[in-house]
Amino acid sequence: MKQYDAQIAIIGAGIVGIATAYYVKKVNPDVSVLLLDNGVPMALTSAQSGENYRNWWPHPIMTAFTDRSIDLMEEIARETDNLINMNRRGYALTTRSESTETLMQELDYGYSQLPGSEIRTHNSNASHAYLPPVKPDWQTAPSGVDVINDQALISKIFPSYDPSINTVVHIRRAGAISAQPMGQYMMQHFKSVAGRFLNAEVTGIDTGDGFTLHTADNSTIKTQKVVNAAGPFLQQIAEMISTTLPVQNTLQQKIAFEDTSNTIPRNMPFSIDLDAQHIDWTEEERQLLTESADHHWLTQQMPGSIHCRPEGGDNGTWLKLGWAFNNTASDISRTPVLMDTFPEIVLRGAARLNPSLKHYYLQMPTSMHHYGGYYTLTDENWPLIGQTDVEGMYVAGAMSGFGTMAACAAGELCALHLLEAELPHYAQALSPQRYQNPTLMAELTALSQKGIL
Repeated sequence: MKQYDAQIAIIGAGIVGIATAYYVKKVNPDVSVLLLDNGVPMALTSAQSGENYRNWWPHPIMTAFTDRSIDLMEEIARETDNLINMNRRGYALTTRSESTETLMQELDYGYSQLPGSEIRTHNSNASHAYLPPVKPDWQTAPSGVDVINDQALISKIFPSYDPSINTVVHIRRAGAISAQPMGQYMMQHFKSVAGRFLNAEVTGIDTGDGFTLHTADNSTIKTQKVVNAAGPFLQQIAEMISTTLPVQNTLQQKIAFEDTSNTIPRNMPFSIDLDAQHIDWTEEERQLLTESADHHWLTQQMPGSIHCRPEGGDNGTWLKLGWAFNNTASDISRTPVLMDTFPEIVLRGAARLNPSLKHYYLQMPTSMHHYGGYYTLTDENWPLIGQTDVEGMYVAGAMSGFGTMAACAAGELCALHLLEAELPHYAQALSPQRYQNPTLMAELTALSQKGIL
């Protein structure tokens, strides 16, 4: 039996756990930190990331939080000659609705406290103020938001979109990164300043004079502070100290495939169809699905926020499609069972915004990858970062669908909590203590958008 000692032990080496370890050592290199995981770092949920980022949220707290994370990712991009393949063509939120008042109110509110977050409206095809996303370079891309209400301009800039789109909200500080190189860079730096990684499964935690972590190989870790960054296993770790966290897990899936017929322009931004829809089945297919007890739900109205983006840069050939329509809590597994029909479902859903994708109906390219991971989330879909109700036990997680993009800010924020340093203005609202703030919680409950994509 081995015994390890550290001032801080971090459970979970996904992107959030790694970022927390990285920023603790960045802020104070002399603190002893032990990072634990029972698998390969970034091999579970972090390996299933969509690898997108954006500072768009319908609330200024989350906007500021993700904006800070983008600052930190840009810092890494500069330090590494863009090892993380950061690009910035934006997020394009699309709708056919002629009534966008609620969307615009939440857009205005989300950016109301963010410096340099100009919202520009374009009502004419002759608009010269709009800058198309011609280049992927994050250093020259505009900030703020462009709202395009002119269908002629929409068709000109986004030729693959269905002509029924009335409004495009183009979030400009948004794009994609490569998550694995970012995690590897932070891990290498962490180890270079005497950070330690231990491949071990935590099976129990004792309290009293700090914490004693027990592992499956009968080793122990003595520490003063523990960070629960266990991703979908947050609740299991919390239960080891007889407490709970307000989280649940839902299984979400994506597909990536080679666009062999060049159906989508390579310069198309990450595009989200906000509108609910009925999936485009033939009448015969719809009848068969209606008669199936297991599949009749596929004939009902489906939620919006299906998304599509080119993958692999301007010279690449792949696409990614995702649709987080599952809201049923599920037990977790390291090898989740995926839905066999998901590729066809997400393809037909995405074809509503980009009709050219219909080319692949019933003939998906052979080069196709179907994958999935767990969204660990709170009801309001805000993260949990900070000390729990057990002194010395911290949490960094519940980042459903935005773990990669927000990992740097989450790691930095958790590090500041751990080191008792000055906290940013959004710290309390993102901590477990927010549940003691009824005014904030009522405000979050009232939001129509939760930022789940």
